[in-house]
Amino acid sequence: MHDAIANASPWVRRFARVIPKDGVVLDLACGSGRHTALLASLDHRILAVDQDTSTVELLKSDAVQIHKLNLEGSDWPLPDQQFSGIVVTNYLYRPFLEELPKMLSQDGVLIYETFADGNAVFGKPSNPNFLLNPGELLALAQGSGLKVIAYEDIYLDQPKPAMVQRICAVKGHLKGCIPLQFAGQHSENSDTFSD
Repeated sequence: MHDAIANASPWVRRFARVIPKDGVVLDLACGSGRHTALLASLDHRILAVDQDTSTVELLKSDAVQIHKLNLEGSDWPLPDQQFSGIVVTNYLYRPFLEELPKMLSQDGVLIYETFADGNAVFGKPSNPNFLLNPGELLALAQGSGLKVIAYEDIYLDQPKPAMVQRICAVKGHLKGCIPLQFAGQHSENSDTFSD
């Protein structure tokens, strides 16, 4: 599990601590479960969903539920559910994108990070269907009444060169503080500001 946590996105690591503990966190398109493992280490209850859950099954526990779902079918597979947090990385399926803010409970946190317009220069994904348009996550948050805590549309050179768009937004008010430091590892007390 430690290896999975070490592979977690620095963006998700930075903001995961501010997700309220009083609900369930959705790890959408969870893949190998690196963010499920991170969230479990922070004592969250998690619903990890993907079309292939074979690699994340090892993380199943009392706190971690795993559901194999078709995320790209004709109907949204998670109707009428509420989450204290939603984490999505390296995944984009526009027909259901606007469902995500609706699923946040009051003070719930959306953490989203995926490839953006311009990534084709660096390789895959290169299909515009899988690349966020400039400002697309900002527009999603603003159109849904979410408060944007942080947003970037940038070039990254690690873990591989890529254009990435990412956001942390809250439905209501953020509970807790976000550390100012970003790169590198955070201490256990990273929910407070440094000098």
